[in-house]
Amino acid sequence: RRADPPSFYPMSATGSGYDLSVTTFSPDGRVFQVEYAAKAIEKSGTAIGIRCVDGVVLGVEKAIVSKMILSTSNKRIHTVGIYNGVAISGFAADARQIVNRAREEASSFKSEFDSVIPGKVLANRLSGYVHLHTLYWYYRPFGCAVLLGNYSPKGSPELYQVDPSGVCHSYYAAVIGKNKEAAKSELEKIDFTKVTCKEAVREIARIIYKLHDESKDKEFTLEMTWACDDTKRKHRKVPADILEEAEKYAKDLRAKDEQDSDDDDDDDDDDDDPPPAK
Repeated sequence: RRADPPSFYPMSATGSGYDLSVTTFSPDGRVFQVEYAAKAIEKSGTAIGIRCVDGVVLGVEKAIVSKMILSTSNKRIHTVGIYNGVAISGFAADARQIVNRAREEASSFKSEFDSVIPGKVLANRLSGYVHLHTLYWYYRPFGCAVLLGNYSPKGSPELYQVDPSGVCHSYYAAVIGKNKEAAKSELEKIDFTKVTCKEAVREIARIIYKLHDESKDKEFTLEMTWACDDTKRKHRKVPADILEEAEKYAKDLRAKDEQDSDDDDDDDDDDDDPPPAK
């Protein structure tokens, strides 16, 4: 009598086979497809959000993949409501679906309650939508993360981060994309109880330009928006003159740091020279 076939095929404990479906856990409790989605974000441009005393600022390093592409195309920061903005890092096509969902949620809340959607409600609904794509085998996780900035008329500035796993946290400052850890170290030096939106614009520009490696990374444009008291809490692009001033400040600071580094290298070379013979 022929033996019955096994009901399942054993898989390696090293991870091979456990990444075939988003609904499969590895023996040590990991969901590999969600981790792969996080890896995709680490290769995308840096996005930074800062919650200030008078609003919230979002900034993104958008790589220029071709000189023939218009600088206004493929935006990395989107307005999803009058007082809400979303910055993205990762696959732009995936993030666009989250942006569309955010706009639908904001519009639906306005129609049902005749009020603008609170930032916490919008963040929780988006995180639930993202988490849904980790529960069914016919979905795959979103290959992106988003930063949500909100400054509603009856509330205080808010900043949220939604990850591919569906986890959502509120932050004083958050960063997604490449150079994440280095940018976090820079952000931790800021006093968030005092920083204003105009100061945050300069800080975001400084951090992005400082961490951009011109020898390895592609050229980029700096996108930046804010929702602050100057805009009556509405989500708007940072005015061109303020953004240009911030970029000039960041470039000058980077040039100064590079010059100081070259001077230190020259001093080290001089120290290595043998003393002159008597």
